[in-house]
Amino acid sequence: MPWDVLKEVSTKVHAVTTTGGKSLHLALTPSQQHESTMAEGLLVHAKGDAFIADSGYDAERIRANAQTLRMKPAIHPHPSRKQPPPLDRPLYRLRYRVECFFHALKRFRAAATPYDKTATRYLAVLHVASMLLWLR
Repeated sequence: MPWDVLKEVSTKVHAVTTTGGKSLHLALTPSQQHESTMAEGLLVHAKGDAFIADSGYDAERIRANAQTLRMKPAIHPHPSRKQPPPLDRPLYRLRYRVECFFHALKRFRAAATPYDKTATRYLAVLHVASMLLWLR
């Protein structure tokens, strides 16, 4: 990571999870970087029939990439869209399991309050916490 020298004041954690809320891939970005810049990297690690994401990932290129991988995009349309694409609401409700993953991850003190000074070390803490969640 090029920004690994000193960890940002705040960091965004991106995750690819199973529908059961178990992590498959974790990535970090600085807080000022937009979510959609990570979409292609996350899609590489995604497996399954659907790509479920919030409105931060709403872009035509992301939807097209998901469809190329034979995944149905269930991305909440951004409020500024004049003609939003249809949303499969029952499929989109599975997003709450991803939110449960982040909630469980934040129960680990070292993951909730990043004491580490580098992004690499913080990502390692997130991986250890994710492994412990897999073992539950």
